[in-house]
Amino acid sequence: MRSSLVPVSSPAGPRAVPRPTAPTGSAAASPESAGPLDVLGVPDLVNLDYAATAPCARVAADAVAELLPWYGSVHRGAGALSQRSTLAYERARQTVGDFLGTRADDEVIFTRNTTDALNLLARAVPAGTTVVTFGGEHHANLLPWPNTVRLPVPDSPAAAIRALSEALRELRRDTDRAAPILVTVTGASNVTGERWPVTELAAVAHRYGARIAVDAAQLAPHAPVDISESEIDYVAVSGHKLYAPFGTGVLAGRADWLDAAPPYLFGGGATLGVGTATNDVRWADGPGRHEAGTPNLLGAVALAAVCTALSEADRTELHTREQELLARLRTGLNALPGIVELRTFHADAPRVGIVSFVVAGRDSAEVAADLARGHGIGLRDGLFCAHPLARRLLAEAAARSGRSDLPPTALRASIGLGSTAAHVDRLLDALADLR
Repeated sequence: MRSSLVPVSSPAGPRAVPRPTAPTGSAAASPESAGPLDVLGVPDLVNLDYAATAPCARVAADAVAELLPWYGSVHRGAGALSQRSTLAYERARQTVGDFLGTRADDEVIFTRNTTDALNLLARAVPAGTTVVTFGGEHHANLLPWPNTVRLPVPDSPAAAIRALSEALRELRRDTDRAAPILVTVTGASNVTGERWPVTELAAVAHRYGARIAVDAAQLAPHAPVDISESEIDYVAVSGHKLYAPFGTGVLAGRADWLDAAPPYLFGGGATLGVGTATNDVRWADGPGRHEAGTPNLLGAVALAAVCTALSEADRTELHTREQELLARLRTGLNALPGIVELRTFHADAPRVGIVSFVVAGRDSAEVAADLARGHGIGLRDGLFCAHPLARRLLAEAAARSGRSDLPPTALRASIGLGSTAAHVDRLLDALADLR
């Protein structure tokens, strides 16, 4: 992984830092006995809105607390605080790159979030690039791209692979083999939680000389993302989905397009030198080219801490536990009369811990408000920043269920670290009471 790391010495940091005392979102573990992947929360409130913003992992809060006494400028000073902060920032870049499986010559650029990362990539694609995507994307992966070919929402992962292959075959008939094409697709839907076959889609893209970018905002918190193994060219993630809600995202991937593009932001840190003439600027290569201004050190360090903790955890065990909770949630919802789940693929398609549904005859915003006020349950209502997909799925849900009284917006329950069977049951009981 390419880095803007400069060799620095680091003074020894403080050995003992008090742990945050906020209660965890899972069982009543004390701060002294809590694990690094326990999440902070508020007693008696049930958070089922992880897909919007995940709670803060204890390890992220601890990492920020430990660094705060040493907080200083990054890449901009010879003092101990600046040296320590620079080292922490570049170590965080390396850790996040390792977590995402970056290749030796890939770049890891810190951004604000996934939306920012994908907009950066959209600015960096070569002129004349054709961007191929599907109509089921989050707005962050639907709106930024120039010269877009938008494919219909498929009804299965296999159909997505076939549709992409056919589209790229047609494009290559009309364009030179060297003409740049970028395929951009979600790793897991933020509406349904359904996982997309990104490894197979990457293979199709490369067969036709195209590159692929993956919006992994919803996938990375639930499953390993390895861009080397999957042969993904670019990946975007958000810290606030990955239990590090300190305003950091990441774009990781191949360096050539990024180094050839004008900087995403103009300012200090993005230059090697600026002369007196208006256009006398030498821009930096590497991550610094697109990271002008003072970087979000605490966000980067928090995200790296979570990446380390997840890398050291038993991801298979975490996946199994989440799938058990997800099955409990979906089975319970399907057993309640008048509740219809939204889905793009078959009901048994692989998915992460996200379920969207509607309550027949009830406005979704009113249901969400009732759950919050009367039961202390937080979940999302609306169209989830994926308006074309959500509206399509609502229409399909009405047709599939034969109901004419489904509302125009949906509810979304999402789970993750800190979610328990008691949380799921509390939602199911509350919905039964509302019905």
